[in-house]
Amino acid sequence: MKTLSLSIKEHIAYVEMTRGEALNTMVPEFWEEMVELFSDLAERTDIRVCIFSGSGRLFSAGLDLKTAMFAFEGQDRDGGRVRERLYRKIKRMQESFSVIERCPFPVIAVVHNACIGAGVDLVTACDMRIGTADCYFTIQEVNVGIVADVGTLQRIGSLLPHGLVRELAFTGRKFKADEALRYGFVNACAPDRDAAMVKAEALAQEIATKSPLVIRGVKNVINYARDHSVSDSLNQVALWNSGMLLSEDVGKAIKATMDKTGDQTSGKSEADFDDLYK
Repeated sequence: MKTLSLSIKEHIAYVEMTRGEALNTMVPEFWEEMVELFSDLAERTDIRVCIFSGSGRLFSAGLDLKTAMFAFEGQDRDGGRVRERLYRKIKRMQESFSVIERCPFPVIAVVHNACIGAGVDLVTACDMRIGTADCYFTIQEVNVGIVADVGTLQRIGSLLPHGLVRELAFTGRKFKADEALRYGFVNACAPDRDAAMVKAEALAQEIATKSPLVIRGVKNVINYARDHSVSDSLNQVALWNSGMLLSEDVGKAIKATMDKTGDQTSGKSEADFDDLYK
């Protein structure tokens, strides 16, 4: 791959944008490699969590405007055909981040310094975000005359209050680490990139100890509930569990709980066992 790297350790996939010298701007190869990589990772059963980060001095400066500007040079200038090609191009770019959302395991974004434009589209498709003290997010498209079109405006509304979303989208101002942490857009902040990676790894390792089937189910159910009514979502989780609860993971988890508590488990609720999972 020209724009991404992959390593796997102890059930955790580490994906990094490698064009740090170019501020991890997103060139045509990036959009294609994202789809290929995450489609492949989704088929693997040995991966339980993914940590996504950027190399260099900042996370990502977003879309590479130079390559985007010349995308249609030399092609048929018929207005209808150009617009139809542009529509297909945007749909392909959207898929580059939708594959993160559809990926069956959680994806944690580690954001250091700037996360601009399409970088925000990317991290809103992730399940969790860990930031550095100097990180900030900018819906930059409004500043360059574009309506953000690869996921930010569709996903960020479930992560932030709508009034704030509109302010950020209308102004393109910096959404800095302290404010992002206060609103829960980032799960945690750390002093620098290395410390943020440590936090992300600790979170990933804890998730990796859980039943992979359950984690996949939790992500599936949460994403479904975001886009459907409560009634539909309750029916969907009932269908999921009726199909998945017979896995041996459930029996192992119950046995482990009973082994820790002895045989005095009758009549107890889930809350009585909270201390076992700390």
